[in-house]
Amino acid sequence: VPMVAPGNVQVHVINSTLAKVHWDPVPVKTVRGHLQGYKVYYWKVQSLSRRSRRHVEKKILTFRGNKTFGMLPGLEPYSSYKLNVRVVNGKGEGPASPDKVFKTPEGVPSSPSFLKITNPTLDSLTLEWGSPTHPNGVLISYILKFQPINNTHELGPLVEIRIPANESSMILKNLNYSTRYKFYFNAQTSVGSGSQITEEAVTIMDE
Repeated sequence: VPMVAPGNVQVHVINSTLAKVHWDPVPVKTVRGHLQGYKVYYWKVQSLSRRSRRHVEKKILTFRGNKTFGMLPGLEPYSSYKLNVRVVNGKGEGPASPDKVFKTPEGVPSSPSFLKITNPTLDSLTLEWGSPTHPNGVLISYILKFQPINNTHELGPLVEIRIPANESSMILKNLNYSTRYKFYFNAQTSVGSGSQITEEAVTIMDE
């Protein structure tokens, strides 16, 4: 098998899900056989928004021939990763380069995990929601938009409310009685808004 590990491994993080890794080629005589390529082993150490550590699944990408760089797609935003590089010949892999740590920046969050609308009165509705399963960063706020729907399914004016990220419920007041409303709800990090979930609910007709 090859004798030495690739040197001078560098990682360039391109965005929240993509990084580029560079390395110096190993001297030809240390390959001890036919150079087939280089393997990059990489794995997520932890999410930076959730401190939970889970089973670490190592991923391997093979770059054929005498390439000295490669792309690592499909990374998770706002996470800490490690990687190393090994040279491969017909017999197997050489030793791993020292582990290199890199971090991906924040991305936009997934949609809130649920939106539940309860306790209708003449002029109010209670909203409850769950935080996104994948925050992909530090949540800064939720955005609630809603509008009335009349009997011919036409949409009325859209109202937008920004809600602090640490809230998980609110009572929406000053609504019209016996009116159907459509709600659009999403979370935000500093990078932008995540995908929204929608829901409909009706205020009651009379007490």
